[in-house]
Amino acid sequence: MIKGGVSGRRILGIDPGLNTTGYGVIEVHGTTIKLCEAGVIRSRAKDPLQMRLQELYTGVKEVIEALSPEMMALEQLFSHYERPRTAILMGHARGVICLAAGEAGIPVGHFEPTRVKKVLTGNGRAPKHQMQLAVKLQLRLANLPEPADVADALAIALCGHHLGINTPLDKLVK
Repeated sequence: MIKGGVSGRRILGIDPGLNTTGYGVIEVHGTTIKLCEAGVIRSRAKDPLQMRLQELYTGVKEVIEALSPEMMALEQLFSHYERPRTAILMGHARGVICLAAGEAGIPVGHFEPTRVKKVLTGNGRAPKHQMQLAVKLQLRLANLPEPADVADALAIALCGHHLGINTPLDKLVK
């Protein structure tokens, strides 16, 4: 877990996954953006789906309760057509994350991975290392954020800040 000490408007970014979900909370004061906290929520792959979803839901709820974000930026669902099961499982994960946000009254913005990459680096196909470097520079971190799930969550939070959270999901679904 990465921590910083600040206070202001908070945005929670989430990179959803059933095994490992990255989260990152940034705080914005005018043009200054600072890291509040970042980490991962893990579930055990051998547990039944309902237990893994419960772990994810509880973990996200705890982050929301502890850090009081005003909004959430969530990675939009994507999947390769060869793996429809992955899309279904990710849909479950995103569902419990949205439920936790809904219960807390937090608006949620949904951002496609290529859009996040484009906003942070100017390249919608930027590699992981380039994304980590962009996050490090924008948040003025001493080191690259790790693991990749944390870097992705922070990138999603930064994208939410730059683009705003007023993107309804139904406008993204075609």
